[in-house]
Amino acid sequence: MAVRHERVAVRQERAVRTRQAIVRAAASVFDEYGFEAATVAEILSRASVTKGAMYFHFASKEELARGVLAEQTLHVAVPESGSKAQELVDLTMLVAHGMLHDPILRAGTRLALDQGAVDFSDANPFGEWGDICAQLLAEAQERGEVLPHVNPKKTGDFIVGCFTGLQAVSRVTSDRQDLGHRISVMWNHVLPSIVPASMLTWIETGEERIGKVAAAAEAAEAAEASEAASDE
Repeated sequence: MAVRHERVAVRQERAVRTRQAIVRAAASVFDEYGFEAATVAEILSRASVTKGAMYFHFASKEELARGVLAEQTLHVAVPESGSKAQELVDLTMLVAHGMLHDPILRAGTRLALDQGAVDFSDANPFGEWGDICAQLLAEAQERGEVLPHVNPKKTGDFIVGCFTGLQAVSRVTSDRQDLGHRISVMWNHVLPSIVPASMLTWIETGEERIGKVAAAAEAAEAAEASEAASDE
């Protein structure tokens, strides 16, 4: 019985790895070509899997694209900083970092904007990001880090809209190399209207914050993986 359970666990782990490989390969293809021009053949080639393996997890290219969209928010874990307002800034910094290094974040953004090919509005990635921002804003407001007049939901959606527009311009003008600078400028304009003046001197919004928070996130992820391995 124990051997059977072990075999099932191995098969499940292999299936998870295969699915992850397919999603990452699809993300790289969608990011490079867009949804309409992306081909299943290219995705299979990059994932090094059979067509049967792909269709076991995803029934169509459209479903695969939705899988990539669903993965976006799972790829950004903001380290605790002691300030929810700082963590809101750090969230955008981590996404900016991911736009340069994570094909799933890049592809998710391109798919969300590529509504001319297939309607992915039911996936609502912008709404999910807006909800994450709104939650951080609400928690910051409870701590007195955000001004009382601020509406967390409306402000969260506004921040997502600003970020999306800035990354689109940055992609065209510099292949996103100046995205960190653009996000820093965004916060220098937005923060004075949503946080108390006393906080403006210590919330870090410079583009150098990206490297700092990315390193902290990677360290936290490594520690979590090490702890999980030791528990097995």
